[in-house]
Amino acid sequence: MSGNRRLRRNFNNKVIGGVCSGLADYFDIDTTLVRAIVASSIIFAGVGLGLYLVLWIVLPAE
Repeated sequence: MSGNRRLRRNFNNKVIGGVCSGLADYFDIDTTLVRAIVASSIIFAGVGLGLYLVLWIVLPAE
């Protein structure tokens, strides 16, 4: 884990806004796992969509 990593939206592996792939790159986990977690939080908890939209606006592009 390097000390100069930054959380950014990733346009190389994006589906909608690049938020999930940016989170996966930052935490060094599989992009599909992050997308599944976000999708399930949207479907079951309802808070995932709001959080995704906020991150889409706040996170800088790569």
